[in-house]
Amino acid sequence: MRRRMDSAPASPLRVALALAVTAAAAWAAWLGWDQHRDVQPDGSETGPYEAWQVIGLGLTLLVPVCWAAYRGLAAGAVVVGVTAGLTVAAAYDWSDDASGLFVIGVGMVMVGSLAVTAGVCALIGALRPKASTGRRDG
Repeated sequence: MRRRMDSAPASPLRVALALAVTAAAAWAAWLGWDQHRDVQPDGSETGPYEAWQVIGLGLTLLVPVCWAAYRGLAAGAVVVGVTAGLTVAAAYDWSDDASGLFVIGVGMVMVGSLAVTAGVCALIGALRPKASTGRRDG
C-alpha cells in the first residue's frame, strides 16, 4: 500500500528548518557575493548592496512564504524559519565589521523580516479559501 506524500501534515520544525535554509541560501545568492562599497564622486560611500539585490531577495522569499501560508502550514513555523534564516545569514555576513554596529543591522533585519513575514502569512491566510467541512447549514 502506497502512502500519499501530502497526506501527513508537515512538522512545524521541518517547515521552519526548510524555510531557514531557503532564506539563508537566498541571502547568499542575492547579497552574499557583493562585499565592496562604492565610492561616490563626493567621497561618500554606498553599498555594498544595490536596491535590485534586496528587492530580488524579498521577491525570492515571497514565493515560499506565500506557498507555505496558502498550504496552511503553521504560520509560526513560516515566520520563525524565514526570520531565523535571514538573521543568521546577516550576522554571518556582517560579523567582520570592526565597529560592532553590525548588531544593530542584524536586529533590524530580524525585526523587519519578522514583521513582513507575519503580515504576508496573515494576508494569505485571510485570503485562503476555507476547507469544506461537509456540513450543510440551514
